[in-house]
Amino acid sequence: MLDSGRFIVAPGVYDLVSVHLANEVGFDALYASGYWMTVSALGLPDLGLATYSEMIDRVARIAEFSDAPVIADADTGYGGLVNLHRTVKGYENAGVCGFQLEDQVFPKKCGHTPDRPVISLEDMVQKIRVVLDTRIDENFLVIARSDARTDFGLDEAIERGNAYSEAGADLVFVEALTSELEMERVCREVSGRLIANMAPTGVTPVLTVARLEEMGFSAAIFPALTAMTAMTTMEMALRHLKEHGDGQHPELENFDFKRACRLFGFDDYRVLQERWEDLGGGE
Repeated sequence: MLDSGRFIVAPGVYDLVSVHLANEVGFDALYASGYWMTVSALGLPDLGLATYSEMIDRVARIAEFSDAPVIADADTGYGGLVNLHRTVKGYENAGVCGFQLEDQVFPKKCGHTPDRPVISLEDMVQKIRVVLDTRIDENFLVIARSDARTDFGLDEAIERGNAYSEAGADLVFVEALTSELEMERVCREVSGRLIANMAPTGVTPVLTVARLEEMGFSAAIFPALTAMTAMTTMEMALRHLKEHGDGQHPELENFDFKRACRLFGFDDYRVLQERWEDLGGGE
């Protein structure tokens, strides 16, 4: 898809309900969001608290059920270069199409929060080289993310973006840009393919796909789209029940239960059951 020049839209998913719904709608790719996988699975903030083992279990399950290629968040690689080697092998074996690797100092933080120190440019380039040396399939993509903009300025972030692209990153992700002007400058001055992060209520303007493509981005993730809309809806339903003793909020429509059963495969397993029963049990 990248080689064809097709702009890739990847909504964020964080559990198997969101994956099944994304399959139903149909997308170029899905983004397994580290922030939302961490809070949904562990109930903890995105502060580098999730371990490799916890994340790989979640990522593998998402990749198993997704109809589309899955881009997975791998934070800072979960340790040093040897740890990163294991992370690459684990994520590739899990079935994702590639992962996002950040240049933050461990423990990392959510990219739209302050005070995110970064490792040296040279150390991040070395990490990218380890990924390229470790991956088995060259189609397993590395997205190199820089968090330098927030604490070190746009010039530093652009310099890092170019270095990461030159080192072999398939996509460059300059995090926490604060205006359309900054986004346009990054597209002009950073070589290679760029991916945009559209996180509502974050520090970066949320733009249309058409506008991002016009700027020069090759892809965009919408990491919080499913989770934040789900949270809004759940809170509305819960407050209505608490205040009115009524499970039917007048502004919310319940998802059809029969459709949910079809979505999650009840019909498929019923077919299997019937087929096996038809085989009979006699000699």
